[in-house]
Amino acid sequence: MNNRNLARGLFLMAIALAFGLQALRYPIGDFSRAGPGLFPALVSSLLFLIGLATLIRSRFVERVHLDLNLKNIAIILASLCGFAVISMYLNMIAGIVFMVFCSTLAGSSYSWMRNVKIAAGLVIMALAFQKLLGLNLPLY
Repeated sequence: MNNRNLARGLFLMAIALAFGLQALRYPIGDFSRAGPGLFPALVSSLLFLIGLATLIRSRFVERVHLDLNLKNIAIILASLCGFAVISMYLNMIAGIVFMVFCSTLAGSSYSWMRNVKIAAGLVIMALAFQKLLGLNLPLY
């Protein structure tokens, strides 16, 4: 399989099925009294539809060669693992900053100012989740 669009559609559908099938273990409820499984079921079904549309579209557009850059995959995995470890032992703000600055090493261009803006936006989102929604996030 050397078609990037086909692989993208199959991957999205696989992720949607994995989360959607897990969501069915919880009570779904209905829209007036939503159960804990309703939101993940809706999101995974929408993701499945996007994957299906990508899969169908891949049959009609020109093939794009699929290149696997193992270095970039390793950088992204290292940034996610670093985020988890730093968030556990230090705090989540430091983990977010590490994840942003480390993961952008996998891109084609590096801008520390862009990284600062992205990290600040993610920290503001995390603070909003903590303060406004009452989530128990170890931010500081």
